[in-house]
Parts: sequence; structure tokens; C-alpha cells
Amino acid sequence: MGRVINPDSSGKERTKLTKSIVKAIRQLMTQNKPDQQTKDLAAYIVSGLYDIFQTVDISVAAWEKRGYWVKADRFRIDWEWTLQYSNQMKEALISEDWPQIALLAAKTAQKFNNVKISLNNRIGEPWIGAYEKLVKG
Repeated sequence: MGRVINPDSSGKERTKLTKSIVKAIRQLMTQNKPDQQTKDLAAYIVSGLYDIFQTVDISVAAWEKRGYWVKADRFRIDWEWTLQYSNQMKEALISEDWPQIALLAAKTAQKFNNVKISLNNRIGEPWIGAYEKLVKG
């Protein structure tokens, strides 16, 4: 019997999330004044960054099984910022501190500056209703 390959690996999930976050940041930066879509975009970025943080331990588990502790620790450190930015942006969103949200969105965009999104992507608008989910959840 051959190897079992998981097509929905945490790495692919992270890539999908980073692309959708970049698209949300681009959309957020075009907003003139805060409205419901602005809240949805910011909430989606918050939850997306948190979801990326959740995928890190899954990726690292395989390396730790093989004893690659240094590689695992470096990977964790490389992605640690996602939890920090997620928490900071969530606090700013709850208090409606729009300048802080813009600053954190710009910092996040800098971290993802190498992410490319094609013009005919299939990302859609996953941020619709994200603020409601964040407030309820």
C-alpha cells in the first residue's frame, strides 16, 4: 500500500489563507470611511491570521517526530507574529480604533509582500459576515 497523501495539508491551507488575507487587506485599504464591509474585512483578517497560527503546530509535528527541533522552532518563530497581530487587531476592531487597524493591516501586508494573487483568482469574498462570526464566537 502506498503513502497516504492529504490534499488539504496545513501548508496549502496557510497559502490559501495568506492569499485571501492579502485580498482582504487590498480591499480594506480602498475603504474611505468605516462601514459594515470595513468591519467584515478587518474581522476576516483577524480570524485568518489566527487560523494561520493554528496551522503551524500541525506542520511542525512531523518535523518534531523526526527530531528536527531547530527547524520546528524556527518555523514557529517565523509565524508567531500572526497570533500577536490577530489579537492586536481584534482589540482595535472591538474598540473601533481605525488608525490602529490600518497600521496593523499595513504591517500584515508587509509580511505578505511576496504573496501573488492572479487577476482571475477564485478567492471570492470570504469576509462577508466575518464581523458577526467574530462577535458571536
